Amino acid sequence: MANMIQTDSSAAATGLCGIVIRDASDGGRAAARESLLARLDAQDLAHCITTLEGRDAAGRYVAFTLASDQAHAWAPGHDTLQLRDRLQLDPDKRSADLTCEIVLALLLGPVAHEFPDMDELVSAVRIRHATVQAARRTTLDFHTSQAERPEDCWAYKEDCGFVILPGASLIEALTKATQPDVSGTLYSFSCYRATEYVMLLGIAQELARCNPPLLAQLQQLWTARPIKSGQFHDVFLREQGSMERPLPQHYFVPGDRVWFRNPDAASAEASGYEGSWVIYLGGGLFSNFWKRDQPYTLAAKCLEIYQWRHALYIDAEGQERIDEAKVEALVASVLTDPTEVERILTLMQRYRAPRGSFENGGCMDTTREFARWVCPDTSDLVLPVD
Repeated sequence: MANMIQTDSSAAATGLCGIVIRDASDGGRAAARESLLARLDAQDLAHCITTLEGRDAAGRYVAFTLASDQAHAWAPGHDTLQLRDRLQLDPDKRSADLTCEIVLALLLGPVAHEFPDMDELVSAVRIRHATVQAARRTTLDFHTSQAERPEDCWAYKEDCGFVILPGASLIEALTKATQPDVSGTLYSFSCYRATEYVMLLGIAQELARCNPPLLAQLQQLWTARPIKSGQFHDVFLREQGSMERPLPQHYFVPGDRVWFRNPDAASAEASGYEGSWVIYLGGGLFSNFWKRDQPYTLAAKCLEIYQWRHALYIDAEGQERIDEAKVEALVASVLTDPTEVERILTLMQRYRAPRGSFENGGCMDTTREFARWVCPDTSDLVLPVD
């Protein structure tokens, strides 16, 4: 373990990465480390976690990262896609293995995942865990212009969209809308709205555990109007990375919401095909809300989006559409040609161009999105007041 104290004028000056806890009032580095290991049931990682205590413009902190030799062996270049295989984790059989992968990916963060105290870190890990579990169970009927919800707990309001019925449980309503194993029915969604429901379900489940009053407020709000699109991002999510300082292309934490942009200007005009919103499940896999038993690898997602340009057509109403059956056939065909696969992936696994431009851009976004803080004394999740 490292044993260092440093003082800097700002968090940026320290170059903080990994997990950063701001509340060090309970004994500093040693106590924080023991609390981290105990609260996250991560004692097996004790030998490879480096700790750093310091102070910057925001105050004292304790930072936790993965020791450099382990980081290089398990995730060279911050590539977390192979983390599960390299450590032989099996979250399908052992729930604790998913938690382990989440914690390791956070420790590997090239930019600090910062928390005001240990409670918020624990809640963040639980939200990610719940989000992945919900995404794994989600199966929907993809539609770009139609939407449906279970009528026993949802109603449609012309001025704002779907709201839950008074007295309905938000958690139950979200579960029924997205999980046919519970409802017995597939409901129509866009991928963007689907990620909102899955993220919101993970957040609501943690609020039920750690902050019931905030869940009650959220549930009451959803009977009046939903929070969606840009406002959903602003209210519920944090975003890490930027166009100026992009995250490493292969750095993902299970529970991240991820956008893959369609870099082809023509096919991006088709409604619903501007890009693809998914949840990172861990193990190098991304959610497939239409065929949940066939989650995407990074390569598969890139190949699919690339082929949208070759499946564009104009329907009888003059609208741009994508022929999904043709996309599937084109992907299957290209997989027989390794040279062509490599060419396409080289093109697609570039950072996306800035919004409004398609020049020289790929489909990889520069940022990741995840839940805000939710605990009673430290939450920064502020619901709008109408």
